[in-house]
Amino acid sequence: MSTVFSKIISGEFPGRFVWADEKVVAFLSIGPITKGHTLVVPRQEIDKWTDAPAELVAHATEVAQKIGVAQVTAFGAERAGLMIAGFEVPHLHVHVWPVNSLDDFNLANARTDVPDAEFDDAAHLLRDALRQAGHTEFVADAGPLPA
Repeated sequence: MSTVFSKIISGEFPGRFVWADEKVVAFLSIGPITKGHTLVVPRQEIDKWTDAPAELVAHATEVAQKIGVAQVTAFGAERAGLMIAGFEVPHLHVHVWPVNSLDDFNLANARTDVPDAEFDDAAHLLRDALRQAGHTEFVADAGPLPA
C-alpha cells in the first residue's frame, strides 16, 4: 500500500519540495512546529528507521544536517532540531526544523493554520539558503520531481 509520502513524492499529492536526490527528498511539513519545518523522506517505503539500511539512515541524516544548516541561516535560528518519530505516517521520515529553545521541540505547537503564502516564503528562503551553501544540484524547484 502506498503511503501519503509516496503519493507526495510521485506528485499525486502536492508538496513543497526543497531537496531531491536519488535516495531521499525533503519537503515542508504541513504541520510545522516552526517556520521552515522540513521532512527528509526516503524514496523507498520503509516504515521504521530501525528497519532501514544503515547507509540510507546515514544519508537521510546527512541531508537533514545540510537542511538544518540552511534553516539556521534562512530563519535566523540558534539551532536546528532533529527527530525521528515515525508514528504519524508509516514511512521513515526525519523531522528537521529551526529552533531557538527547548520550547520549539513541543509537538503540541505544530500549526495547522499556515497560509499558503507563508509556506511558499519558507520554501523560497530555504531553497535560497541551500543554493548559497553549494547544494544547487539537489535543490528541488516547485515543479514535479525528477524520478
